[in-house]
Amino acid sequence: MRTKPSGMNLSSGGTAVARVLAALVVLCWLPMFAGRADAAVSIQDVVSPKGIHAWLVEDYSVPVVTIRFAFGGGTTQDPDGKEGLASLMTGLFDEGAGDLDSEAFQEKLDDAGAEMSFNADRDRIYGSMRMLASEKDAAFGLLELAVEKPRFDQKPIDRIRAQLVSRIRASENDPDTQAAIAMSKALYGDHPYSRRTDGTPETLAKITSDDLTAFHHRLFARDDLTVAVVGAIDAESLKKVLDQVFGDLPEKAGLTPVPDVQPKLDQQVQINYDLPQTSLQLLYPGVKRNAPDFFAAYLMNQVLGGGTFSSRLFEEVREKRGLAYGATSNLIDREHADGLVIQTATRSDKASETLGIVRDVVKKMAAEGPSANELAEAKKYVIGAFAISNLDSSTAIARTLVDLQIDDLGIDYIQTREAKINAVTLDEVKAEAKKLLSAEPAILIVGPKLEEAGKK
Repeated sequence: MRTKPSGMNLSSGGTAVARVLAALVVLCWLPMFAGRADAAVSIQDVVSPKGIHAWLVEDYSVPVVTIRFAFGGGTTQDPDGKEGLASLMTGLFDEGAGDLDSEAFQEKLDDAGAEMSFNADRDRIYGSMRMLASEKDAAFGLLELAVEKPRFDQKPIDRIRAQLVSRIRASENDPDTQAAIAMSKALYGDHPYSRRTDGTPETLAKITSDDLTAFHHRLFARDDLTVAVVGAIDAESLKKVLDQVFGDLPEKAGLTPVPDVQPKLDQQVQINYDLPQTSLQLLYPGVKRNAPDFFAAYLMNQVLGGGTFSSRLFEEVREKRGLAYGATSNLIDREHADGLVIQTATRSDKASETLGIVRDVVKKMAAEGPSANELAEAKKYVIGAFAISNLDSSTAIARTLVDLQIDDLGIDYIQTREAKINAVTLDEVKAEAKKLLSAEPAILIVGPKLEEAGKK
């Protein structure tokens, strides 16, 4: 019996041909993009006859085509009592479509040498396919069936549901998973962000084929569709592909409105586990990705904990005291909430000390901000690292282009990003540090019981 990969939703495709495809990308694509962020990426805005937009990076140095797309919605659209519907659905798109049952669809996908995947986060449903350019007609034909005519047959539903339930059962004794569930509930209350994205065994058991079909019709529509394509295909050919794959979808999605939410800070959530190591997580206010002050917050975060081996948190927690392997901070931007999260893990008998040091570092950053030298180094790093993190393969470029469109950052973002970063002043970063880090955070502690940490 076939099973999904351990990450679940999502991946399948040609075996031998797919390995060739992956080797081509590794051997040919990476050298092409090394150190050439804006020079290597020329983006075209392509519009099909049916009005479907896509950003295209056309390149023929590797005979590969990669498409990535996103539909608005996600696990926040799961109906009450049927949580896990989006996650279950995304595991079924390669399990039969059109006239092809699961086995026939998989055979066709193997023959085409294509890799197809779908996944859901809280805000969107994502899909992607990577294929050899010589097989793109067959591959896009299969993608069309998966997007427009998934079958949701009972046998695959039962099998994928069982795998989801097995994963849920396995996580019941995992402290980090249980902590994430508890923290989401504490932060978001009754908001859809507090739901378990995979659902529960009880909610998954209620989901029927009719539920999946109705959910697919409700979410898969053209009005909130974002598409990016990278590789050996020209704009005119892409226009035909866009209409072929997406052109017969409904014009408008039937999404349930989801309100914005402010995470509930100034609280401590303790998950008691008798462990030799205690995990610590602190959540502060964040900033929207398309906000005018985003880069000021981004650079401040880089100095605080975004630079893995050069940040203040790493220096104070790891280098000076050896309390943890690392301590990091990251900006989180969701469609309806945002935040800045700090994470570390330490010996349980050092948890109180480590938490106190983290809070002292944050307090100092809020009061003083970074130095001029720290800001200069942060700018240098985030400018230079962008290509390595976001443009090192066709898959990474397609993902980046979809994200840029979702965040409405403009087709010239890659070319203008460096100037925007360099324009940020020290005073702006100091103001952002004070604004975000002066609040009392929500604190998650996973390990032996730790007494209430004194507020700083």
